[in-house]
Amino acid sequence: MSLAFLFPGQGAQHPGMVHTLPPSPTITAVIDESHCQLDDLDSAAALESTVNVQIALLIAGVACARALTIEHSLAPQFVAGHSVGAYVAAVTAGVLTLAEALSAVELRGQLMEQACAQGDWGMAAVSGLPTRTAAEIVREVSTDNDPIWVANVNSATQTVLSGTASALQRAADVSARAGALNYERLDVAIASHCPVQEDTARHMAEHLAQLPRREPTARYLTNTRGRVTTSAETVLDDLAEAVAQPVQWYDATRLIGELGVTCAIETPPGHVLTRLLASAVPSVTAISMVDTDFAATAGRAHKILQADEVR
Repeated sequence: MSLAFLFPGQGAQHPGMVHTLPPSPTITAVIDESHCQLDDLDSAAALESTVNVQIALLIAGVACARALTIEHSLAPQFVAGHSVGAYVAAVTAGVLTLAEALSAVELRGQLMEQACAQGDWGMAAVSGLPTRTAAEIVREVSTDNDPIWVANVNSATQTVLSGTASALQRAADVSARAGALNYERLDVAIASHCPVQEDTARHMAEHLAQLPRREPTARYLTNTRGRVTTSAETVLDDLAEAVAQPVQWYDATRLIGELGVTCAIETPPGHVLTRLLASAVPSVTAISMVDTDFAATAGRAHKILQADEVR
């Protein structure tokens, strides 16, 4: 019997994503603690900034996780965040304070924008093709002037690519010929989880190295290797390195099932991680809070966990 919290990454955002969180003393406290002006953070105009997107995702994830724990007595044994969602996972597991995470995520977003300031970059999700086929497409279309890389391995048949706009368009054409079911440009104006962000990773490692080491209170699933850790050092290394390496989300979700997780809750504004987990590990009940309210989410999770105790 184990509970996991899942935290979405960039691409899940939408205008008003923090404003529209349900009223809750805990959520209000987190927003106040963040010292952010929401009108300047989650409006449509504000979310054109990578920095604002990532800060908004951090605040929303931490607020909802704390509300589930404090107000509904749901403490996760596992935490996993996709890309910037990993910072939410680190806060939820007690490795970072919210203030430390806000500072780190702001720096991360700024560095990522700077890395892609020259040129037209982006990301796209390819669905319906094996990861090996997606990797072959990348090798076929990538050039020195228009590079493209595998950025996320989300499932056995969904791969996210990072690269220049022209390389992504060539990949779209080749993917269609290869039989892809869908090719979708993501709402991301940068290329992440690829060599473009190597300087970002280096600077993040330097920044995070200055922070105290607090051992996690929940087991953390890494982005870079899709493995579990209870080491603060490993968590911080993963936070720094992941921005320049592919996210091994498929490995992490399969491991969740192997480690005995029976229920997983994805915090707003995400629902994609829920779908990926339900597809990869049907034995785990995956719940997106976007699809239900706090009380219903908590009630369902408690029933599942209590039923597991009886068995």
